[in-house]
Amino acid sequence: MAVESVESDADIRSILEYETIAVVGCSSTPGKAAHDIPAYLDERGYEVIPVNPFADEILGRPTRDSLAEVEAEIDVVCVFRPSEEVGGIVDAALERDDVKAVWTQRGIQDDEAAERALEAGRQVVQDRCMMVEHRRLVA
Repeated sequence: MAVESVESDADIRSILEYETIAVVGCSSTPGKAAHDIPAYLDERGYEVIPVNPFADEILGRPTRDSLAEVEAEIDVVCVFRPSEEVGGIVDAALERDDVKAVWTQRGIQDDEAAERALEAGRQVVQDRCMMVEHRRLVA
């Protein structure tokens, strides 16, 4: 069965209207997509929560080791980790009642995890760049 991830511009735009984005795999290294894309989102007013167990602070914000450690409400979980790690990240997102959408960046996809998220009533975007979509649809 094909996974019915979010594809329409209207649906993507609706996800981009959410305010709080937990970035799993957020990087402290400028020049890396996992740093520059969250920085772009931060500069546009999103509440970016870096999730990275190997850094103390990214973008001037304290990092969290995992989604479970994020105390704030999360609207979107944005994933910058290899596809084989997506399943565990989605499971952690589904343990929270607040996550409305899971977004995997370009080149990152796990259809089984996406299906679990969809069955749990969450929106899913796979293999798309959040910055590119924001520039195209919102900026």
